[in-house]
Amino acid sequence: MLEAGNNDQLPPIPGKRYFTIGEVSDLCAVKAHVLRYWEQEFPQLKPVKRRGNRRYYQRHDVLMIRQIRSLLYEHGFTIGGARQKLSDADAKEDVNQSKLIVKQMVSELEGVLEVLKR
Repeated sequence: MLEAGNNDQLPPIPGKRYFTIGEVSDLCAVKAHVLRYWEQEFPQLKPVKRRGNRRYYQRHDVLMIRQIRSLLYEHGFTIGGARQKLSDADAKEDVNQSKLIVKQMVSELEGVLEVLKR
């Protein structure tokens, strides 16, 4: 995710459930129009939209925006490169999740086999 050194430059994220685009803009040091653009470019960014198409971001959205900001502004990635990096990270997480599920299933099946042998 975001490196510790970069987190120190940004304000802490309050313990709220939803944030407006203005609050996220302040929390991530990115202008609102840039956030709207990133929503189009990064499929991971999906703020909740309510009355009048107002955007409400959750904590995981704010963390994702900070990660995108870090990739683009501090590490010099292009939009396409950052999108690829994030999707690679998602794919690795999916693979790890799948491996964990398979291990759990094998363990449960071994337990069922032991019960059936009795």
